[in-house]
Amino acid sequence: MFKGLCRLTGVVVLLCSTFSSSLWAQNSAQVFTGTLGKTPIVLEMYPDTGTGRYFYQKYRKDLVLNGKKEGAALVLNEGEEPDGDDQPHPTIRLQPTPAGWSGEWISPEGKVLKIELAPAKLPPLPANTLPYLARLHDQEPYEYLRLQGLKLKQGKTETFSGYLLQWWSEPQTKLAIFEVVSGYTPEARDRINQRLMERLWREVVGYYGCLAGGSDTSLIQTVKPLMITPSVISVNVETEGRCGGQHPDYSESPINLDAKTGKPLTLEDVLWVGQGKPLHYEDRNDDQTQEAHVAYSEYRTNELGPWLVERLHKLHPDQIPGSDENCAYGEVIRWQLPTWYFTEKGIRLEPYFSHAEAPCGHVEWSFLPYSLVKQHPGGVALQLP
Repeated sequence: MFKGLCRLTGVVVLLCSTFSSSLWAQNSAQVFTGTLGKTPIVLEMYPDTGTGRYFYQKYRKDLVLNGKKEGAALVLNEGEEPDGDDQPHPTIRLQPTPAGWSGEWISPEGKVLKIELAPAKLPPLPANTLPYLARLHDQEPYEYLRLQGLKLKQGKTETFSGYLLQWWSEPQTKLAIFEVVSGYTPEARDRINQRLMERLWREVVGYYGCLAGGSDTSLIQTVKPLMITPSVISVNVETEGRCGGQHPDYSESPINLDAKTGKPLTLEDVLWVGQGKPLHYEDRNDDQTQEAHVAYSEYRTNELGPWLVERLHKLHPDQIPGSDENCAYGEVIRWQLPTWYFTEKGIRLEPYFSHAEAPCGHVEWSFLPYSLVKQHPGGVALQLP
């Protein structure tokens, strides 16, 4: 079970009796903890540029800081820079101290609250910490500290395709996901559930990133299991949010896993229409080389995209019109980076369109039957229907 920072705990453990101190490099963001008045806060800033952000630990929502240096002092305006609007904003004035920073928060009405800040101190990570959260601890301590005190709430159980699922939710964000609690070996379940719980915490961090877009922000997410077999797991994650743009955003970001290893599956792991050994490229994997990215881009542009247009036209001739039609499903660019997931009918593909053309991306007909997929196997041996 993976309920927090540690796989076997329900609470995001951030503070303990033994600490290791980290003060980030002078040319990067520095993270501090302290109080504004009597309220605990976490603050991240770039002292050289006078930019940053902070959140009250109780609420976790970012307040953006923009300002300037005045000698050794920092003068920061709280809130987004006004865009043609001269409304007053709170001001933060900070002076460096041997322990960090000290100063005042001043409201537009003149209310003054004292600020005391010290470099953030993070606990050493337990051995069983989820890899995603370990990365936050080491590389994004501000986000790691935002999760302090969060714990998951146990929800309903359900049976899907013969597998028992236990749902968990994070109450503040109302985001949820399930764990698989039967149907695989304990070792396989452990690997699968680690991936699922990592995804939930990633979405929680993303939720607060969305709220930083302004006052009129919101995010709603729906998670739906699509296919669970001895070989693969496919889950659709649909998100609708207002994150500071003029219009709502809608996206699908499925989870596709190899059930035996718990590793993410790319489309090339399942379907390969190129020459030689199938590629394996993960967008979120920062360890991949530039050469791997170039090879992946060339394959998607020159081989996969054209192949999908040709095959989908044969399978769905009434749905692939010419490029002069409104949605231009016949254009190769629409199929170079499709969203995809497993279903009982076959692999479901959704074409790529810009935000302005988003309604074109939601199609019901774009399936590749497994009989066709099996003729072009990818880099991972899978038992498909």
